Amino acid sequence: MKKTLFSLSILFLGLGAHAQKYDFQNIVDIDATPVISQGKTGTCWSFSTSSFLESEIIRKTNKHIDLSEMYNVRNTYPKKIENYILRQGKTQFGEGGLAHDVINSMRDYGLVPVEAYSGLVGQETYDHKELFKVLKSLIDAYAKSDAPISSNWKELTEHVLDMYMGSNIKEFTYQGKKYTPETFLKMTTLNPDEYITISSFQNKKNYSSFILNIPDNFSNGSMYNLPLDEYIANIDYALDNGYTLSLDCDVSEKTFSGKYGIAFIPNDNADIEKGLTEIIKEKDITADYRLQEFYNFNTQDDHLMHIVGKVKDQKGNIYYKVKNSWGPNSDRVGNDGYIYMSIPYMKLKSISVLLHKDGLLKKTKEQLRIQ
Repeated sequence: MKKTLFSLSILFLGLGAHAQKYDFQNIVDIDATPVISQGKTGTCWSFSTSSFLESEIIRKTNKHIDLSEMYNVRNTYPKKIENYILRQGKTQFGEGGLAHDVINSMRDYGLVPVEAYSGLVGQETYDHKELFKVLKSLIDAYAKSDAPISSNWKELTEHVLDMYMGSNIKEFTYQGKKYTPETFLKMTTLNPDEYITISSFQNKKNYSSFILNIPDNFSNGSMYNLPLDEYIANIDYALDNGYTLSLDCDVSEKTFSGKYGIAFIPNDNADIEKGLTEIIKEKDITADYRLQEFYNFNTQDDHLMHIVGKVKDQKGNIYYKVKNSWGPNSDRVGNDGYIYMSIPYMKLKSISVLLHKDGLLKKTKEQLRIQ
């Protein structure tokens, strides 16, 4: 009996040693504003990139400013509407966008704090479901009409946006001082021309810019192409030197879990469930495999988030600390609303990252001829 108990003890000790539950430790943790929720909207692109800009303001001025995500959205939707109508409905019209759309909005319309423009009308949380149903019906009537369309479509669509999001703002008071969106942008010291997007696709020429054909790139924004290892090296260099990044990636995988706050690529699909809570062996990601997964639509631009640091597990594996916009509620999300994303997941499932040009490696800046 004693021999049996001893054998069982050894067995359970062995199992315990093999199954290693995640135990994370911060190794890079850059200042960021609190995790918030985008609600029932498809505006992750503005929430993630606004959060990125908030960290940029902290980095440059040490000021903590809560920017209005919906101000960027309010100024981008009319562009999406015009694009859809002028293309006669033969393009996508949805809530999605990319990080450069926020940079474009900042360049054209400035920035405002959330206290000056919340984008909430008769609601306490964000929900654009009805707004988009109304807009889609209206613009389809124009885009798909056989008769010449009325010239008042801009006025009518602006009226709908005003009803659901509030009238656009031209002047406001912040901390006792009057601003316009343009003067507020100047106060933050942000320069929209200092931000670039990098990516890695093996079928594109390295160190040149290209337009990625994905549904949410309605504004045809361009990005620089890098070899895969150099793409990842630039993400690491930026974080190690105090620069955060806005991330566009695929979150449709079963191995991306908001509930557990983890994202990984298992070497063996039998380990998918185990990998949500335990360290597992991950797949080696090549540039060929990355491109293959993009072209078979296993990798798509589902979601944008904000990379703010790195963590490591007890075996020394590195993960990116990614700020999500699904709220901090611990009943629904893990890691207080952050996703700990493994390097293989970043290599395979990230579409692109937007960052300050000074966050690039020196050799990369030289190759891209960026001053």
